[in-house]
Amino acid sequence: MNRQFERLSFGQRVRTMLTVDFRRMFKSLLVWILIASCLVAPIAITVMVEMMEGTIPTDPQTGEPGEPIEGFDSAWQIIGSVMDMEAMGSMPEGGEAAGGMAAMEMDITSMCNINMLYFFIAVLVCIFIAGDFRSGYAKNLFTVRAKKTDYVISKTVVCFVGGALMILAFFVGSLLGGAISGLPFDMVGFNGFNLAMCILSKMVLVSIFVAIYVVMAVVGKGRAWLSLLLSFGVGMFLFMMIPMVSPLNATPLHLLLCTAGGAMFTVGLGAVSNTVLKKTSLV
Repeated sequence: MNRQFERLSFGQRVRTMLTVDFRRMFKSLLVWILIASCLVAPIAITVMVEMMEGTIPTDPQTGEPGEPIEGFDSAWQIIGSVMDMEAMGSMPEGGEAAGGMAAMEMDITSMCNINMLYFFIAVLVCIFIAGDFRSGYAKNLFTVRAKKTDYVISKTVVCFVGGALMILAFFVGSLLGGAISGLPFDMVGFNGFNLAMCILSKMVLVSIFVAIYVVMAVVGKGRAWLSLLLSFGVGMFLFMMIPMVSPLNATPLHLLLCTAGGAMFTVGLGAVSNTVLKKTSLV
């Protein structure tokens, strides 16, 4: 008597793997620690920066006093800055777009904001996937009926959802931090709709970074430290684009561009991840 196993369709395989991965992710202590950190971080940053406002740091090499530390002007500044769309099109003698440079100044308020979460997401992706290879889960998975394409799709979707939740947690923390620090919630240069477009754009941008981190994670496999180093290195090249494509005064066009970029990166880099898994060993 010949026993035949039921052949699962592509949709059934992906749904099954997504169910398993979502269950595994949200039972992981790491995920909840990261989400909780994203909730607490803006509160701590806002309070700390407001306490340091006006303080004059000293250059450790020369001993000369530096520029006074500036605090946040509003509760929304930790989410992003307003981009001058007209100035973006004007190129002064230095060849730099004034509007773009205003959002990219390297000070404490421009670095300690929601954009740093894109590096937190690397921790989520790399440790989650490294755990699959260290524990032997990935090897056992691929020896049954799972396909590497299904694995890449599932990990990309699940980590995208995890990253989006981290963005939402940071947004809620920003509201709490602003209220605790007594910062104004006035919307200058943007409105509630723009703010919604900004948050949605940042959430969609997660897909670009997740696609990159998945590639680095399958290259590093069980070596989470290697995956993280590769992810941070590549992520730095795209870090400066985040405030430009998702400003506080974002429009549906920003969201559309982020969505298009996310789709292209997800499909293209997903194919790269799939090729890496097929061409290399699973240990």
